[in-house]
Amino acid sequence: MGRRPERCDEYQLQEYMDTSGTSVAANGSQEWISRPQKNQMNHDNSSFTAVRWWNTVIIPKSNRHYKIWVHVILIWAIYSSFFTPIEFGFLRGLPKHLWWIDQIGQIIFMVDIAVNFFVAYRDPNTYKWTVDHQSIAIRYAKSSLIPEILACLPWDAIYRKSGDMEVMRYFLWLRLYRVRKVDAFFRRTEQNIRVNYLFTRIMKLITVELYCTHTAACIFYYLATTLPASKEEFTWIGSLTLGGYSFENFREIDLGRRYVVSLYFAIVTMATVGYGDIHAVNTREMIFVMIFVSFDMILGAYLIGNMTALIVKGSNTEKFRDRMASLKKYMNRNHLNRNLRTQLKNHVRLQYESQFTDDQVVQELPLSIRAKVSESLYVSIIERTLLFRNCSNEFINQLGMRMHEEYFLPGEVVMEQGNAVDQIYIVAGGALVEVFINPNGSDEIIANLEAESTFGEVAVLCSIPQPSTVRVVDLCKVLRIGQQAFFGIMRVYFADGRQVLNNLLKFGKDAAVKHMGSEIGYNITELEVELSLKVNNAAYQGNTLYLKSLIKSGADPNRADYDGRTPLHLAAMKGHEDIVRFLVQEGAQVDSEDIFGNTPLIEAVKGHHTQVIKILRSAGASLAYRSAGDHLHRAILAGNSELVRSLLDNGVDPNSRDHNGQTALHIAASKGMVVTVRILLEHGASLHARERWGRTPMQESLQFGSNALEAIMKEAEMYSTAGGLTRLSEKGDNSLHMLDSDPQYDAALLSERSTEEESCPQQRCGSFLMFDKEAKRRCTLFPFAPWTAPKDQRRGLVVWIPNTISELLEVASQQFGEEYKSAVNQDGGEFRKTEFIRDSERVYLINE
Repeated sequence: MGRRPERCDEYQLQEYMDTSGTSVAANGSQEWISRPQKNQMNHDNSSFTAVRWWNTVIIPKSNRHYKIWVHVILIWAIYSSFFTPIEFGFLRGLPKHLWWIDQIGQIIFMVDIAVNFFVAYRDPNTYKWTVDHQSIAIRYAKSSLIPEILACLPWDAIYRKSGDMEVMRYFLWLRLYRVRKVDAFFRRTEQNIRVNYLFTRIMKLITVELYCTHTAACIFYYLATTLPASKEEFTWIGSLTLGGYSFENFREIDLGRRYVVSLYFAIVTMATVGYGDIHAVNTREMIFVMIFVSFDMILGAYLIGNMTALIVKGSNTEKFRDRMASLKKYMNRNHLNRNLRTQLKNHVRLQYESQFTDDQVVQELPLSIRAKVSESLYVSIIERTLLFRNCSNEFINQLGMRMHEEYFLPGEVVMEQGNAVDQIYIVAGGALVEVFINPNGSDEIIANLEAESTFGEVAVLCSIPQPSTVRVVDLCKVLRIGQQAFFGIMRVYFADGRQVLNNLLKFGKDAAVKHMGSEIGYNITELEVELSLKVNNAAYQGNTLYLKSLIKSGADPNRADYDGRTPLHLAAMKGHEDIVRFLVQEGAQVDSEDIFGNTPLIEAVKGHHTQVIKILRSAGASLAYRSAGDHLHRAILAGNSELVRSLLDNGVDPNSRDHNGQTALHIAASKGMVVTVRILLEHGASLHARERWGRTPMQESLQFGSNALEAIMKEAEMYSTAGGLTRLSEKGDNSLHMLDSDPQYDAALLSERSTEEESCPQQRCGSFLMFDKEAKRRCTLFPFAPWTAPKDQRRGLVVWIPNTISELLEVASQQFGEEYKSAVNQDGGEFRKTEFIRDSERVYLINE
């Protein structure tokens, strides 16, 4: 998410070119140049291109003239580095012809000092080109300015003016600081794939060895010349006799012979061969030999280690060269154009030179350490990004652990318009622009992408092609995260995923985002639906820990599924006490209805989950609403007297009516359900309620023709007319009794029943299974198993339920003409006693 520019003509194209042909703004601002201008400047890259800053010329290192100047300085640096030890050891004052050469070299080095104040450099931390003159001057002054100025002083003249003060000659060694230029030349040559790497490395090692022995030879000869001529025999060269040739008065021998002998002594000493023909004589020579031999051991280890590395081929430089060579073959095989070749090579070089990036090193660390590293490096950047505003710290930390650093050079295209994108980028430094390419090929700047801006998020989150092209203006550092990793985090942190989509819609920089509100809204809805399914599944399966994590991640405990069922519905239906208690604590609605009119309390009542019922009722759940009567009527029609009792005990109105005005007692009386009628009368069902056609429950019972039912209804009607309180007796005679309407007695009776129900809920639940001895129940017998095929099924027979199962099986054998051994219900459960058979229940007979 970037900033839209107010005017495109405000951007000045004052810039200089690097080797990739791309640009960097001279005034430090992060600007973009159009493609035609860029190509034109690429063709002019061979000429001296410079940028004016405070009326000062800044020289890019890629300039052709500057490269020539670097090679000139390299030649003089080689001469100075080789000649300085000779001047120190063998010469006391330069001859005239050498003096003029030395002065020319010093003048050239003085000019190089002035040039270095205007040469741009790459920042080693950000890898950006620095064109600020003040920064260039300060950096040069802190690093190389003083040693290079001291190296340019005429120390030979100063030595003579000081009266041949020997200490002045030691300052000649400051000129060896120029060896750094030779070392830089070898490093550049090693990275050049056009030059054989093995040859370059061997030449460098040979140069190091020869230069060390050359310097040691000059020092050996210098030690011999520090003694007066009268004591020459007390030096290593003055006392030397080789094959009858004596080196007495060695100062009169020609310079070449003296240098060869000194070099021979240095090489033999460095190799520690020790032929014995040349050796140290005085104390100073012995001390230097000891120091030199110790240094030689380090030098030998360096040479052997480098030779081993050449054989093993494990250095980063070799890997870089191999990659560049493979890239070159690839570019030649595919005939890529010059600009694209340059961009590819520079990007590979950038990766090689910016090896301080995270990927390979950090990704191998343990997760806990990576979390701390990401928190210190990336979290602050992610938090300030508009796309992730108001997201949780956990979500941002997870993003930070999966972020990867990348660097892009100016002019590179990070994303092309119309491409499929699977990465989201955050700008950590530098500058880019988002450009829309019109059908006619013209470019239109949409936004400037600066620090903490994002790009690629629209294509990834909305699943569309990239709406614009993203180009690099100034060397930039970006953080990227893959689509799969990002969506994985969003699925875990649902609330944060929803917040990200809302931020995209709110802060979206693209005009396309404004027209994609429906698509983004669809993604939000899809996340919420997916979350709702996971919450409902966890509630149904009883996975308490997973459910708690989902709720903590932002899931809504009241969100219903396609049937209107909330997690509380499913948990109550399955009897998961812990989940029901947790959802109630999280604010779940205890009286919410699904599309079938079921509430969580009804689900718990249907499943006979006593503890869940208590939890819900203590939270305020109730069945005292109109549609609850429908469940009562359906339970009566199904012959489920246990469910009838549970519904009435938990507050369902026994006098609720259906669409025909019938109460539950109407339906039970019309079906001849003696037990159900008694339960309804226990809970205060009205005997005088009239349905649509004016009939009362008593009239319905007369139509059924059951003597027991008729007697119960008439007696209940008589007691109701007398105005007393009726209830079924629990003394054992199972008849109806008249109780005075004494309020104290009624309260004591209710208290007694409550105490019994709490102490033994099974006894309460089983009380409604009791029936009068005179009252009869009926059932429907079927002479086949409930799991048989429809073609094997036959018509059933309605009979009165006898006292024992054996009597029931005998009646069935007489009626159907077959012998049966057991009776089962519709679920395949075997009846051992007739008390377990409900009124109007279906009973199946089997021979097994």
